[in-house]
Amino acid sequence: MKKLVIVLVLSLFSGLAVAGGGDVKLDSANIDLGDRASLQRGARIFMNYCMSCHSASFMRYNRMARDLGLTEEQVKDNLMFASDKVGELMTASITPAVAKAAFNTVPPDLSLTGRSRGADWIYSYMRSFYRDTGAVSGWNNSVFDKVAMPHVLYELQGEQRAVKNEAGHITGFELAKAGSMTEKEYDSAMRDLTNFMVYLAEPAKLVRYRIGAYVMIFMFVFFFVAYMLKKEYWRDIH
Repeated sequence: MKKLVIVLVLSLFSGLAVAGGGDVKLDSANIDLGDRASLQRGARIFMNYCMSCHSASFMRYNRMARDLGLTEEQVKDNLMFASDKVGELMTASITPAVAKAAFNTVPPDLSLTGRSRGADWIYSYMRSFYRDTGAVSGWNNSVFDKVAMPHVLYELQGEQRAVKNEAGHITGFELAKAGSMTEKEYDSAMRDLTNFMVYLAEPAKLVRYRIGAYVMIFMFVFFFVAYMLKKEYWRDIH
């Protein structure tokens, strides 16, 4: 319980920081939580590239399997690299001590990032890494200046170089070295990853979507019945 309170407080303050953060232009993620295939692709990217350092410790593998329409066997065979039991929480492979030594900070838990940062922030952030020889990791990010995280997806996106105006502000990027994906393919992959991270922050939202469909059907049927009753009652009055 104490851990949950701490994460919620940190998420609130980080959310306020982003809201008041100012002049960073964010691109629209345009995600769809109803797109199960997108969520599955996003989960694959998250497990392969994020779970080495980041945890999502409020989620269990078997819960994710149910929500995303996967069997436990599929999750075990394709999405579990940091655990042996499908009922365990999704924790990072790296230990906090090793992470601290490697990055000079412990990578944050990503369980609530979809809520604290928002879809547009995540989508823009994952597409805004650029080479920076002055940074310890060799990377920087225009959305999160002086970020400690290296660009773990550079093999997919390639290497970008920041284009700056006379005032030193970043106005765009130019591709310095191509990756295995085209720009369109990478943007699509980051949209899938963002979609999954937003789901991760509030998995109950998928349940509400399913219940909402049944509620709408009930309301339509009830409206029809009520309308017919109204006509029957008022027929004798007129």
